[in-house]
Amino acid sequence: MKRTTKAFLLAITLLNLSATPRFAENSVDTIVIDAGHGGKDQGTRGVYMKEKDVALKIALKVGNYIEKNIKGVKVIYTRKDDRYLPLDERAAIANKAKADLFICIHANAIWKPEIYGTETYVMGLHKSEGNLEVAKRENSVILLDDNYEERYEGFDPNSPESSILFSLTQSAYQESSLKFADKVESQFRNKLGRKSHGVKQAGFWVLWRTAMPSVLIEVGFLTNAKEEKFLGDENGQELIASGIYRAFKEYKAQVESIN
Repeated sequence: MKRTTKAFLLAITLLNLSATPRFAENSVDTIVIDAGHGGKDQGTRGVYMKEKDVALKIALKVGNYIEKNIKGVKVIYTRKDDRYLPLDERAAIANKAKADLFICIHANAIWKPEIYGTETYVMGLHKSEGNLEVAKRENSVILLDDNYEERYEGFDPNSPESSILFSLTQSAYQESSLKFADKVESQFRNKLGRKSHGVKQAGFWVLWRTAMPSVLIEVGFLTNAKEEKFLGDENGQELIASGIYRAFKEYKAQVESIN
């Protein structure tokens, strides 16, 4: 076993022994919206759209819907412009705010241009090669950071073994994350008429380090010409954002109905 992998395994073990999970109360008052990528990290791209731009535009629209229509909810953005933000800083923003929900927005890509549709991920062990490849692509941004081996406890985004080690940690928030993710995909499928690939699990570093229910939403494939056009259009972005907003509204109501 490589030294970096051993270090990562040790770090996980120590976190499990020392961390005290912050169990959510029956309220959803603070939400962190994370626009994936940014700055020097453009993410994936289509013919003319970059993932970082699509993610930011949709993230801002989601936040705007919530701020205008749901009183008492504090919306925090990890970024509101085209800047680079390391994964560990994104998770730190959410943890510092003691957020009740973390929503990470991304766009997808695949070598088959005919593939299109949405999918929403929660933290978990990948169950297919496709899920692993998505997680590896989104995690690979850490390679842009200085001293990334030390900052990310030896995690190697290109190593399947590192991703498998995520299975050693069981999120206290997985059930809530799955509930919200299901509402997101239900909105996309039933209200917007989008093709939904469903709710999936994979080892995303940023989800693993957030101490709250958290999801990563892939809003569509930029490698599909029709979907790229949809995601590049403001009306398409508004539709996607409205679906996420309604899912949040439903989730908040469900959580708070327990009181």
